[in-house]
Amino acid sequence: MKFNKLAIVAVLPLALSLGGCVVKIDGNGDIRSGYSDWEDREESNRKAISNLKLDLSADQVKSILGTPDFTEFHKADGEYMVLFYRTQRVKGDGMTTKDECTPLVFKENKLIGWGDATYRKI
Repeated sequence: MKFNKLAIVAVLPLALSLGGCVVKIDGNGDIRSGYSDWEDREESNRKAISNLKLDLSADQVKSILGTPDFTEFHKADGEYMVLFYRTQRVKGDGMTTKDECTPLVFKENKLIGWGDATYRKI
């Protein structure tokens, strides 16, 4: 009986202190605590975007990254389409806004670049 009481006294504070704690081991074996789905999505999008090649079509990019968070169309010196994918957190309000996304810019359905500098050129 003494052992059971001792075990409860030892284990109970540990169990209570770990409640709500999240520990995740990523693909590299690194331990990350407290990460959520949106953080995983942002990291996945950043990695995928960094591996994109110019001249991909919008459909090819969507097959890699999935549905964009936002889409814009522009007419300047050609037909432009901009796909926005969430890549960083600005405000922890549960809403995705364009300032939390990386723009991918397409001209005549060919990827010509990504990022704010490319977006500002259209």
